[in-house]
Amino acid sequence: MIGCVQGVGFRLATREKARSLDVFGWVRNLADGSVEVRARGPSQSVDQLIAWLWQGPPTAKVHTVQETDSVGDDHSGREAFVIR
Repeated sequence: MIGCVQGVGFRLATREKARSLDVFGWVRNLADGSVEVRARGPSQSVDQLIAWLWQGPPTAKVHTVQETDSVGDDHSGREAFVIR
């Protein structure tokens, strides 16, 4: 999932939402100003996180979310959801 945000606490809010849903993975800013999220967990929980990403935290204005299925090891394992 990729989106573009700046200065709204998006990564921190995403981490907290993912942890509340028992989703594992990470969130990070990319050089172009967008945000990348890798998430693993029960499909219903990941779907809830994706739905939340369309809203983001209260100060965010989300214009688009791109979803891709990732095959292979994304190194997120079963660690808590983290900010990279």
